[in-house]
Amino acid sequence: MKRTLIAHSPDADDIFMYYAIKFGWVDMKNTLFDNIAKDIQTLNEDALKGTYDIVAISFALYPHIKEEYAPLRTAVSFGEGYGPKLIKQKGAKLKRNFKVALSGKHTTNAMLFRIAYPDARVTYMNFLEIEQAVLDGVVDAGVLIHESILTYDSALEVEREMWDIWQELAGEELPLPLGGMAIRRSLPLNKAIDYEATLTKAVQVARDHKDRLSKMLIERDLVRIDAATLDKYLELYANDESITLSEIQYRAIDKLFELGYKHGFYDAPVKVEDFMIPTEYEEIRNS
Repeated sequence: MKRTLIAHSPDADDIFMYYAIKFGWVDMKNTLFDNIAKDIQTLNEDALKGTYDIVAISFALYPHIKEEYAPLRTAVSFGEGYGPKLIKQKGAKLKRNFKVALSGKHTTNAMLFRIAYPDARVTYMNFLEIEQAVLDGVVDAGVLIHESILTYDSALEVEREMWDIWQELAGEELPLPLGGMAIRRSLPLNKAIDYEATLTKAVQVARDHKDRLSKMLIERDLVRIDAATLDKYLELYANDESITLSEIQYRAIDKLFELGYKHGFYDAPVKVEDFMIPTEYEEIRNS
């Protein structure tokens, strides 16, 4: 039996999309899965170092690892009219060069923020520390991600929605690509196809049994939020659009990469479909 480690973030959508495997509802022949949870920027840095075979990443990171990893079509999180939030203390006025806390250099929200606010003074910290840093006045503002967009302190207010920045930069109404999964290219192609199929099934099963799975996650203290918040959060970031990439999601990712190239974050243009696992191999092999 081959042991395979899945590296994902500790936020509720990643936990939800993986735990159908953890609870034994989905499996893969001759494979034992295990998982490790780290904050998203640490995972991005691990992907740059090639630490894991299968790893959650920010979409904005992908062009930097395209030669070593293929993006998976499943376990994706997009914003549809919502997303990370730039928050500040209520009533505060932000100067042109305000100090801001972001969740990591390679996160999608960081790239969009830096395009929109080129004069801001950026500091990076773990996403769990950003809200308190704003409350304590360590920074003037911060971009909240994950569950904190639903639970931030009443002493704070939204300065700007990252969704609005995305819509202005994209120039059309596309979903906001936030996070997905990547798989090492050096794995045998038939195994990579099987991994993607298994993970896709896990997300599908999680969605089909959302209420039961959510209850188990809360009972086992595997998520940081209550039942009502979890339900709302999963409909944002681990919904039916997370099961497999759609045509409009491909377009959105390409637009994100186009913006990154235009603003100097990448050294070459990238089309995401050029780097996917070629699943037609399996069809040809079985024909």
